[in-house]
Amino acid sequence: MMHQLKITTHDTANGHVLAVSGDLDYASAPELRARIGTLRLTAGQRLVVDLAGLHICDSSGITALIVAYQHARAAQAETVLASVPGSLLRTLRIVGLDQLFALYPDTNAAVGG
Repeated sequence: MMHQLKITTHDTANGHVLAVSGDLDYASAPELRARIGTLRLTAGQRLVVDLAGLHICDSSGITALIVAYQHARAAQAETVLASVPGSLLRTLRIVGLDQLFALYPDTNAAVGG
């Protein structure tokens, strides 16, 4: 069953939260990459990617998360992941991306962390 990608954005006192739900795959990852490109970040800010509603994330989706990291890093900001589903968390650990992203149990912890 396909779950359409839905991306919502809201600002925080120290950056942005991108809530990603549905399937983040080859067909939908360009939408996330495009949305990331519209976010203005400044030094010291935090981009939180909330994955609580994520159903599927393939290699294209992981690449989009790396694009978020690179976008924030270019602005001297940081990208953190919140509410990472167990299957994706295992994949991130296997490929070492848990060393690239700070991981938080939920958005509130990530925003305040």
